[in-house]
Amino acid sequence: MARRLASGVTPEVVFRPVWELAGLVRRRRVSPVALAETFLARLESLGPRYNAVVTVTRARALAEARRAEREIAAGRWRGPLHGIPYGAKDLLATAGGIPTTWGAAPLRRQRFDHDATVIRKLGAAGAVLVAKLAMVELAGGAGYRQPNATFTGPGISPWAPDAWSGGSSSGSGSAVAAGLVPFALGSETWGSILSPAANCGVTGLRPTLGRVSRHGAMALSWSLDKIGPLGLTADDCGLVLEAIAGPDPDDPAAAPRPYRHAGARALGQRRLRLGVVRAAVDAASPEVRTCFEASLAVLRRFARVTEVRLPPRPYEAIARVILFAEAGSALEELVERGAIAQLTAPEDRYLLYARDAILAKDYVRALRLRAIVAREIGAILGRLDALVGPGRVAAAPPLDQEFRSASGGAARDPLGALGNVAGLPAVAVPNGFTPRGLPTSLQFVGAPWAEATILAAARAYQARTDWHRRHPVT
Repeated sequence: MARRLASGVTPEVVFRPVWELAGLVRRRRVSPVALAETFLARLESLGPRYNAVVTVTRARALAEARRAEREIAAGRWRGPLHGIPYGAKDLLATAGGIPTTWGAAPLRRQRFDHDATVIRKLGAAGAVLVAKLAMVELAGGAGYRQPNATFTGPGISPWAPDAWSGGSSSGSGSAVAAGLVPFALGSETWGSILSPAANCGVTGLRPTLGRVSRHGAMALSWSLDKIGPLGLTADDCGLVLEAIAGPDPDDPAAAPRPYRHAGARALGQRRLRLGVVRAAVDAASPEVRTCFEASLAVLRRFARVTEVRLPPRPYEAIARVILFAEAGSALEELVERGAIAQLTAPEDRYLLYARDAILAKDYVRALRLRAIVAREIGAILGRLDALVGPGRVAAAPPLDQEFRSASGGAARDPLGALGNVAGLPAVAVPNGFTPRGLPTSLQFVGAPWAEATILAAARAYQARTDWHRRHPVT
């Protein structure tokens, strides 16, 4: 008999995807309280190993779990997230005296009197908040250059004790991969969901810009910031997106576009059209390219795969100018009061000052080019269901090296840059391992509001592979 972790919970349950846990909870085979206690214990005992946790929200979690248990026992099941524990990146506001630190030492005691909209929506779906998860300080807005850019210590991938978990949603990636939470919320401005998903071997979904409300989240770049889920499978991410998507009176930028995950399941019945972005493949390391080429053989089983050449635009420069200019404005108050002098990474204490040197004409030029990029990529996606490329161009770098040193130069990310510049949704799924045993990933990028399509592609890939079922020893 398997060792019991809590009443009705066995070790195998820890790595079950959300939809399986939902079935166990709904049939009352597993208690929401027992689930919460199990994951709280793992967060407290294993979280420090990966520098993944800022605050374990034990009192709130148990109160929410007990309420879920009572409601389900009374026949009032709210849906697949009811009674399911989760963690939230620590840039999302939480009420009840729970700190929201933005990963920054000078803000360790920062508290809000309200929940971010996504936290409130997950609460309405019956999900149970068990932790606020670690992140790169100020979501990387100060321009960090190495993994040790947070007061909680460098995020560690559960696949290797000396490998970075990715940024800036570092704790979200580590926590899902290590079985500390069934799913987590992260945020992405440029790579901050897809990077930890890739480095930690889990699935991460970056929604369309405007699909999910950002009320109550730290602002880094108003025209690039997006909030999305990380989970074990594409289905997990789709179920969470269904709960958090849609309009919000507190965020005028949140579009009245709810998401229904049933659409992804229906789309999986037809043959998809996928375009391989050659520039993204060419930018990847040899070991990442090897895993990607193996993935192409799988994709051809259910999709028509063609090669795509991107128009010659400076995608990364466009993204960089927009991000830096808007971050300089969003974080201006912290700079003016000198708070950045207390940040952890030495470079973060001065790089924000450089944002003031970006010329208005350069920002305007970047915005004009952005419109051209959106039009050009829209035309390409009009002929395809999704663009395909490596999730990241290299595996997780070592903790003791700067990113430029670890990669032999500034790593290119054309697919991530154009996707974020154009506000496109993307999903990254695990697709193999390097010879050293570090995970690699595959990403699907879709047209605006086409989350159902890219999740259908990701589901089809995961139905034919088992990378998402492989878990690190914890």
